[in-house]
Amino acid sequence: MDNEQLTRVAITIGDTNGIGIEVLTKVLATPDILELFTPVVYGSSKVMNYHRKAMDLPSLQLNQVSGALEARDGVVNIVECCDEEVKVDLGVADKVAGRAARMALVKATLDVRDGFADVLVTSPICKDTIQSDDFHFMGHTDYLESAVGGEHDRALMMMTAGNLRVALATVHMPLADVPQLLSEKLVRERIVTLDNALRRDYAIERPRIAVLSLNPHAGENGLLGLEERDVIGPAINAAYNEDRVMCFGPYAADGFFGARQWEHFDAVLAMYHDQGLIPFKAIAMQEGVNHTAGLPIVRTSPDHGTGFDIAGKGIANEQPLRSAIYAAIDIHRNRRRFDEAAANPLQRQLHDRKADK
Repeated sequence: MDNEQLTRVAITIGDTNGIGIEVLTKVLATPDILELFTPVVYGSSKVMNYHRKAMDLPSLQLNQVSGALEARDGVVNIVECCDEEVKVDLGVADKVAGRAARMALVKATLDVRDGFADVLVTSPICKDTIQSDDFHFMGHTDYLESAVGGEHDRALMMMTAGNLRVALATVHMPLADVPQLLSEKLVRERIVTLDNALRRDYAIERPRIAVLSLNPHAGENGLLGLEERDVIGPAINAAYNEDRVMCFGPYAADGFFGARQWEHFDAVLAMYHDQGLIPFKAIAMQEGVNHTAGLPIVRTSPDHGTGFDIAGKGIANEQPLRSAIYAAIDIHRNRRRFDEAAANPLQRQLHDRKADK
């Protein structure tokens, strides 16, 4: 591949006490990996070396740069984001590790937003320890919408593994709050955002979307809840008839996944976090990629957490991170092709039928 075509991938180290650095080191040490993309790691070379020595990981030759704009092809570039010594305590959730993860995330996001890197791939964070006086977000999705989203951009959390794609209408919030937060407008917006992402990011020309119900048995005609009748159903009808989206439902979640109906659709929209992620992880735990759709930038992440219980043991599986990197590159290329194809649409030609006579 010509080096000029290499995608510049910004990768954050995540929580410094978790498994993020371990799996990142394993991925970047893969033979010939630097022929596929140009990595720009955001974190601390000292912390990475600590992890390498603690677990006897492969050695990486790190090229220190001040930002992605200075990154070179063919090497592992690193942007030093920590302005102090970071004490590593493997397997422990603490504020020091959270601050290091936060600083790496902020710097990487700015470089991708400004076009110095093509895509963002984030390693897992601890949602508790990353909090600070100026960072009050429940996770990457909320932060990225605030940091890079425009007035009409709405981040959509989307889990992908091959042809299985599950998006969420609501994300990280108490289950008791979900019914109040669901509205016809919100569900319809999520359906349209998902449809756009499938077309632009996954090159699916006419996507088919399944929308799940909120209540058991899809509400049983109001016996078990009214959200299907008053909120979800009208949103599906409006998206289908007015937005021209091929969306169907609402389907009861248990039967939908139990009968593998998802195989007949390009994506599924779940109403809340566990409704979508429990079946997704049961089906594709080791393959899953978290994709933040609906934003101007491309962001993916492996479908697992910080792994504090196995941190430092050298047994973490690097395949989810590798999948997240490859997915980000594919989405970036699909977007570029889609935008190029849509840049100069053919103008409608008016035909004078009188001339035919």
